Amino acid sequence: MKQDMARPPIARGLDTDKFLAGIARGIAGALLFALPMLMTMEMWELGFYMDRMRLLILMVLNVPLLIVLSDRVGFEYTTNWREAIRDASIAYCLGIVASGLILVVIGVITPDNTPHEIAGMIAVQSVPASIGAMLGRSQLGGQSQQDDNDSDDPVRERGTGYGGELFLMAVGALFLNLNVAPTEEMILLSFKMTPWHAVLIIVASLALMHGFVYTLSFRGSHDLAEGTRSWHAFVRFTIPGYVIAGLISAFCLWTFHRTDGVGATEILMMIVILSFPGAIGAAAARLIL
Repeated sequence: MKQDMARPPIARGLDTDKFLAGIARGIAGALLFALPMLMTMEMWELGFYMDRMRLLILMVLNVPLLIVLSDRVGFEYTTNWREAIRDASIAYCLGIVASGLILVVIGVITPDNTPHEIAGMIAVQSVPASIGAMLGRSQLGGQSQQDDNDSDDPVRERGTGYGGELFLMAVGALFLNLNVAPTEEMILLSFKMTPWHAVLIIVASLALMHGFVYTLSFRGSHDLAEGTRSWHAFVRFTIPGYVIAGLISAFCLWTFHRTDGVGATEILMMIVILSFPGAIGAAAARLIL
């Protein structure tokens, strides 16, 4: 009887405090990471004309992404997929609420807009906002010395396997691509570029990806194991990471109608251009997360 009365209140109190702190960090993360997109005209316009099936696909794919990301950097330590799903749902709700409030405050959503337009604008913005809410856990938490030494912090405690590394690169590429894929500059640059420009951008993307993680000694950078050849990490991580960034870029361009009515050469150029920020995002994700 004494054991039942002594144990649960302490555990629940600590969990509640951490969870509420995680919620606050999630709201801050949604605003911090998604605010540039919330104030971008192309993102507002997508809510008017974007094909609803493509929008639905984007939103549906965002759900498993948030669930897996929650297991990595959720609002609190998760011990099973049920808790990860709960955190992912909360992050999505925070993204929707934050997007709606900001769009109203800055005067984008007005009484003159139809429900169809309002739903579209909030739905588009809620994807990056929900990712930002989840990333707020790892970026805005653990600043104190006590947090740094907290063994319950999932960000520091959990290792990441090869598949997890590739997943984190996909998240980073998607997040940065969402910033620029809807813009008209992607189409303009695809017409201005020559094949030599494309080759230079590919080389620069690969060099930056590899340098960010293995050469420049940023915080969170990776050191090669003793006896490992220098090309091993390039073949095992950098090249697959760039391919992932390219696939994410192609998906974003298709989702935002940037490939509609455009020739194959221009589409390939757009993918190469968008893969440049995508590659940097992929590399940064490995450092940050």
